[in-house]
Amino acid sequence: MQILVSIAPLVAIVGLGVAFMLYKDVVKQSPGTERMQEIAEMIHQGAMAFLKREYLILAAFVGVVFVLLYIFIAPKTAVAFIIGAICSMAAGYIGMMGATKANVRTSAAANQSGQDAALQIAFSGGSIMGLTVASLGLLGISVFFMIYVMFFGVENVSYLAGFAMGASLIALFARVGGGIYTKSADVGSDLVGKVEAGIPEDDPRNPGVIADNVGDCVGDTAGLGADIYESYVGSVIATITIGAAMGSSSMAYMTLPIIVIMIGLISSIIGIASMKLMKGFDPASVLRYTSFVAAAIMLALSLVAVAGLGLGIGVWGALTLGCLAGIGIGLLTEYYTGMFGPVKKLAATTSTGAATLIISGFALALESVAPTVITIAIATYFANAFAGLYGIGLAAVGMLATVGITMSVDAYGPIADNAGGISEMSGLGPETRKITDGLDAIGNTTAAIGKGFAIGSAAMTALALFSAYTQAVGLESINLVNATVVIGLFIGGAITFSIAAMTMTSVGKAAMMMVEEIRRQFREIEGLMEGKAKPDPATCVDIATKASLKEMILPGVTAVLAPLVVGTLLGAEGLGGMLAGATVCGVMLALLMANGGGAWDNAKKYIEEGHHGGKGSDAHKAAVIGDTVGDPFKDTSGPAMNILIKLMSIISLVIAPLLIV
Repeated sequence: MQILVSIAPLVAIVGLGVAFMLYKDVVKQSPGTERMQEIAEMIHQGAMAFLKREYLILAAFVGVVFVLLYIFIAPKTAVAFIIGAICSMAAGYIGMMGATKANVRTSAAANQSGQDAALQIAFSGGSIMGLTVASLGLLGISVFFMIYVMFFGVENVSYLAGFAMGASLIALFARVGGGIYTKSADVGSDLVGKVEAGIPEDDPRNPGVIADNVGDCVGDTAGLGADIYESYVGSVIATITIGAAMGSSSMAYMTLPIIVIMIGLISSIIGIASMKLMKGFDPASVLRYTSFVAAAIMLALSLVAVAGLGLGIGVWGALTLGCLAGIGIGLLTEYYTGMFGPVKKLAATTSTGAATLIISGFALALESVAPTVITIAIATYFANAFAGLYGIGLAAVGMLATVGITMSVDAYGPIADNAGGISEMSGLGPETRKITDGLDAIGNTTAAIGKGFAIGSAAMTALALFSAYTQAVGLESINLVNATVVIGLFIGGAITFSIAAMTMTSVGKAAMMMVEEIRRQFREIEGLMEGKAKPDPATCVDIATKASLKEMILPGVTAVLAPLVVGTLLGAEGLGGMLAGATVCGVMLALLMANGGGAWDNAKKYIEEGHHGGKGSDAHKAAVIGDTVGDPFKDTSGPAMNILIKLMSIISLVIAPLLIV
């Protein structure tokens, strides 16, 4: 088993090598016309500038936390923390580079070579992010495991939590900051351009369009990547921590999660390669089948690994349950947010205006929560029945083991979206736009599925971290008639609503500034509406950047301080209550917001296909308002819940030595 763990860093390096080859292959493709390259460069520069400014702010914050961990917890935890943060930032940077190079080349391929070529480039661009996330996670975990546990001894396993905390801290700020950026630009661009001025989406006359496309990159590529990376790392480290308490077989239990994600990375590479064999297939089916191929290979090889380590079939059963639950959550999300009955019925409510659309959409969002939560509950129950607390952790690992391919499918979406914007702004014509619109529509569905998957994996990871926390502080149970626990429960639930309110308010404030700037340019730049003058997108990009970086601070600091304050005042059991309350409320809120926002978005897309009057109709105007309301739901506040519940859990695990009962 130690030999298998020792080759994990090599497999991770191979994964990074494949990501680099995909990047080289994407870059050598045609970037299109001079106008396309000019637009793509503005998107690239805006995205990278945002990321650099965000990372400068985070570097200072990470430095302060590193010093505090070094002094008050342990130097080894502090070192793991800072490396975890660096790996998360590196994954975001590399993924962003790939996405901003692939978008224009997807557009050019759609124009020059057709749908198959465009799909291949967009997916390859997404795969750069997917493989980077999986490879850096495996590399960091396996190296620290070898140094801290295999070299220094099992008693050092608690120091690994620092690596997950570093990933979590970066994820919260990246997701919240990126979400505020993308939605302030999107809302401002849509409200003034589509509703007030009556011009098409991605129209080059709209000064907010470039900022909107930059937002797709920083929110849905770097932000989502940080979110999934955090779940991936957190689930593995939580399972290792639980495995350390498994007695004489503890080393086998601790190494299994690392072996599984190593197998998952190899399976993801095979899944990505299998796409080459699916030319001519429906794009949506191709993206789905590649994920299924990777999942099947991972489960088959993991069965061999479980048997080889001498662990029972129940362990593999828990792993399989997690994987199947992830697929099930994705399908449920697709049903509630894709072009199926619920969304078509929702689109029909636009006939009586935006108010009925919002009421019906909110009801649909509420309805969608129960089936997903029941799926998570079933997976948790049987995983626990098969292998106890360890089974719950391993179920989370099973859900995330093939993150290399699932993240690739998720990251494909914003690339296809950007390609559509570049095609429109470059005037490539209706045939090209038809291809990019088709790929973008699939991207909306994959993005919605990705958000459902992110929520499900966050819930399972939070449960695994919670289990690890109870072990670390010596809690066998939490007494629900204890006033301290009840107070913790209420505080945990209230924090999720407070963070949701903060992030929604931040989007509203930033969007107001964006609306005013776009209106000013339409009003003051002569000839802009006639297409005789160019807009000033740089000002819009700057507004979104400054607003998002400013507004991300308060939610992030609140999430970090909450476990410290509650743990100090209410003790280990009170903090356990807070984590339970935050997890339950956070998962519910995340599902409501993600599914509601996705349903409103696709209701608008359904009308734009020609239903209920099509573009420009009163129904379409109502749908745009619904989509605008749903934007911060699905891309800012909802995703923030995923990271909030995991970050508070991992911080609690890190400070556990100070709270032992």
